[in-house]
Amino acid sequence: MKFGIHNPSWVLGPDPVEAFEGVKTKAQWAENHGFVWFSVMDHVIQIGGVGVPTEPFMEGWTILSALAAVTSRIRLATPASSVAYRNPAHLAKIGAGVDLISRGRMTLGIGAGWFEAEYKQYGWEFPPRPAVRIRQMEEAVHLILTMWTELRTTFHGRYFHAEDAILEPKPVQKPRSPLMIAGGGEQLTLRAVARLGDACNVSGDPATVKHKLEVLRRHCDAAQRDYDAIEKTCLLSVLLARDDGAVATKRERLSARGPLRGLVGTVPEAIDLIGQYRDAGVQMFINSDYRNDMETHELFASEVMPHFT
Repeated sequence: MKFGIHNPSWVLGPDPVEAFEGVKTKAQWAENHGFVWFSVMDHVIQIGGVGVPTEPFMEGWTILSALAAVTSRIRLATPASSVAYRNPAHLAKIGAGVDLISRGRMTLGIGAGWFEAEYKQYGWEFPPRPAVRIRQMEEAVHLILTMWTELRTTFHGRYFHAEDAILEPKPVQKPRSPLMIAGGGEQLTLRAVARLGDACNVSGDPATVKHKLEVLRRHCDAAQRDYDAIEKTCLLSVLLARDDGAVATKRERLSARGPLRGLVGTVPEAIDLIGQYRDAGVQMFINSDYRNDMETHELFASEVMPHFT
């Protein structure tokens, strides 16, 4: 298995002005300690379950551009850029730029979008039916992939349009940068992964993830797509301490910002859980570091990851 770190929280110190310095330090540390993936959320306000909406929050693609210039090996991504937040032709251009700056380390993650309050605050139209948003996402993916591979793009879709559009330079990765489609919707989203995605990101307990990947395999069979060509990733929140007493202390300290989620436990518990995800078919486990806990990263690198790599 491979391992990554996801950065959903920008409470990285007492001064919000130092947020980028904090995430830069985290990404560089991850790169130097065996992690192969570093991602940030593509939101503009904080989501529930991580923090409060008024927390400081950095824009995802701005941060990826900056991290591309100060790292050298780790893969950089947003697990799920909402289809509504940028014209997809423009997003194709942004992604190609980050791929260039990083010398070929960008994965473009895209999703159908769901955070209605954020849409309303920033003036984006929120289609209430998930099926509409998923169709928008699929159409956007077609446009992005065309922009990355064709000399000029003319695209007349139901939702998006481009007219003889130029995108130069193309992404560094050939034939193009990889594209991750996030979500586990069994009828539409996983079908889109089977048809268009290079990677998926599914969530849930190991049994749920195993079931979702079985559904993905069936969609691949129907689409005559090689299931093994799609990278299977899972994002989960894990907080670790060395023993039960330390876990209790950490739980009390970190719950001051709100309820904790995911696994809060010891190294053996994490090894057992990640082993279940591996057995379910997950190839990369991404820890969503919603409390910015350095001890967790250190224990992952020194005691958890060696069991799987």
